[in-house]
Parts: sequence; structure tokens; C-alpha cells
Amino acid sequence: MFGAFERKVAFRYLRARKGERFVSVIATFSLVGIALGVATLIIVMSVMNGFRQELLGRILGLNGHLAVSAPGPGGVRDYDQIAANIRALAGVASATPLVEGQVLLTSEAGGATGGIARGIKPEDLRGRPLLAGNIRAGSLDRFEGDDAILIGTRLAQKLGIGVGGKITVVSPQGRNTVIGTVPRLRAYTVVALFEAGMNEYDSSYVFLPLPAAQVYFQMKESVSQIEVFVHNPDNVRAVTREILNAPMPFPVRVLDWQNANSSFFAAVQVERNVMFLILTLIIVVAAFNIVSSLIMLVKDKGRDIAILRTMGATRGAVMRIFLICGTSIGVLGTAIGFALGLVFCLNIESIRQALQSLTGTQLFSPEVYFLTRLPAVVNPHEVVQVVLMGLGLSLLATLYPSWRAAKTDPVEALRNE
Repeated sequence: MFGAFERKVAFRYLRARKGERFVSVIATFSLVGIALGVATLIIVMSVMNGFRQELLGRILGLNGHLAVSAPGPGGVRDYDQIAANIRALAGVASATPLVEGQVLLTSEAGGATGGIARGIKPEDLRGRPLLAGNIRAGSLDRFEGDDAILIGTRLAQKLGIGVGGKITVVSPQGRNTVIGTVPRLRAYTVVALFEAGMNEYDSSYVFLPLPAAQVYFQMKESVSQIEVFVHNPDNVRAVTREILNAPMPFPVRVLDWQNANSSFFAAVQVERNVMFLILTLIIVVAAFNIVSSLIMLVKDKGRDIAILRTMGATRGAVMRIFLICGTSIGVLGTAIGFALGLVFCLNIESIRQALQSLTGTQLFSPEVYFLTRLPAVVNPHEVVQVVLMGLGLSLLATLYPSWRAAKTDPVEALRNE
């Protein structure tokens, strides 16, 4: 498509000589702009993908894909039978009875904070990789009986306790006595510390053995809900219909993760789309720089174009010369941006740690962003989309200046010299 003569002339024009530095500087800025635009788009899209995936994995890893509960007060009775019926359904990975309630947590050191207490069978807890695989101190072997409690590492720091310490659980739903309503409280021994990697869980969730939680919350014959995990989280609606149609001792209510977190994940998706549109403007601005630099180059090379035309160069050859000039900037800038973006994504957590050490500030606060590390998941389809967009905009930016160069009248160009 491009001949050796056209490539040689184009690359000669890209190398600035004395008196042509300004055009070369604009071309360099265009290249840097495209590289930064492509790299920034890849990095931001990868971070948004990682943020969504990490949140989804941690939220669903601890809360399950479905929650089956009773429509009225009193909790779910016959929960073992109901859980067995749910496990027999197609697409269901597990069904776990849970007791859950909001509590106030205090320690011997004087710390106090609100939290959520969950009662779960020890064998079911050991089957949760997000918890069982992230024990930072202590052991789950002691998670049994009526005196054991499992808490998060950030909650332990907040309360100033460790493994073996005592934590007092206070329920807002007190018990009635002759002197009025008295808050229900009970002290438990910390047997292990977990770190799920999500600030909300590590700082506010505690776990009790199911029998102990049933006694504490006065639900000896029932549980708050049955937590269900499915093989394919995106197919949760079909499993919901199967549960509602399955034979149960009484009607049940089902809440899936898509309904429970719909507004949150919709906000993440909207933010991701808006960031994509905003950062695309960087590449668009760089493309306009290519237009301006090529127009200045055509203006500067008017005499050269006229001489080439008088020597037999066709309009198509002149157009291809300036197409090579513009697309070379776009291709090189896109390639640099592609490499820079991938390298940054692969080392993003190390870069964050280094910047924090240099600036002395926290760049990714777990209290704000929920996660304790900065995730990045590179989507090959999105990377290809960004690269093609960079190349496409660069090509479009060269069409008009190249057409202007091809339309140059050699007689008029030499007359004006």
C-alpha cells in the first residue's frame, strides 16, 4: 500500500531539521498525549474491573448468593430439612443455616463499636474459603462450644484485644424483668482473627457457633435465614424460581444478591462508563494535536510538495506520505500507551505502596474504598477496544491534512515562494 519512496519521504519529514523544531514539538506532544490517553484508559478500566470483581467476590463470599427467610417473625423453623431440600436443587452449591443480629461489641480495654454477630455451624464456617483461608491468628479448631467467637483483624485493633481476650456482646433487644427491659449481654473468648480483605467485614463482623448464637438471640428452634451459594452467580434468578416452586413446610421469602446490591453495582457500572467517556477525551485532544501538527507540516512543506508534483509524484502519493506521518505518530503513541498501561496494571499495588512511602499519605483508604488493596483486572476485549480506538482516531485525524496536501496546486505553491 505504501511504497518505499513514500515511506522515506514521510520519515524524513518527521525528523525535524533546523528551523522546523516547532512542528516536531507539536508532533511529540501529540504522541505523548495518545500514549497517556491509551495508558490511562487501560489502567482506569482495569482498576474499575478489579474493584467490581473484588467487591463482588468478597460480598458474595461472605453473604452468599441467596438468602431464604420466613415471611413472618420467629425465624425459619425446620431449617435443617429446608436446607437439605435446597441443596438437592439443580445449580445449588450449598445451603447454610444462619442466625444474625446487630450488636454492640465492647472489650476489656475499654473499646466499643457496633457490629453484626452471625451464628454458623463450625463445619460450614470451615467451608468458607474467604474466612477459613484467611485466619491471621488463632485456630478454627477452637471454634465450638458456647464461649468461642471469631472476629476480624481491624475489629481486634479497634477494640485493643487479641486471641484469648474477652469480648462482650450486647444486644439492643433486651430481656424483660421486674425492673424493666435490661440489655442482653454475654462475654466470649476470641479464638481466632480473620482478614477477609474488605474493611466492612474485618471491622464489624463477628462469628459465633450456631448453638451459642441461638441461645444468645433466643432462637433455640429456628434461624434467621438460610444462606445459599449457587454454582453460577449470574444464573441466580433461575435458582430463585426453583426454590420458590420447591416443596417447603411453609412459604419462604427469597432475596438474591442482584436485588440486595443492585443500586451499589449499578453505581459502579455508571461510574465506569462515565470514566471511559471522560478519559476518551484525552485521546481526542491528542488526535486534534495531530491535525494541527500535520496542517502546519503541510503549510511548511508547500514548496517541497510542489517540487514532488512537478517531478511526477501523484496526488495519491502525496496523500500517502502525510498519512504515514500522522499514522506513525498514532501507532507509536498507541503502542507506548498499551505497554505502559499493562506494566502499570501488573505492578499497581507496588506502585501504590511506593507512592505512599514517598508522599506519606494513604492513597487508597480502606474506610472509603472498602478494600485493603488496589485491584486491577485487565480485560483483553477492553484493551483491544482502547487500542483500536486510539488507532482509529489517529487515522481519522490524518485524513483532512493529507487530503489538503494532495490538493495543493504546484503552480500556486511555487508562485508564493
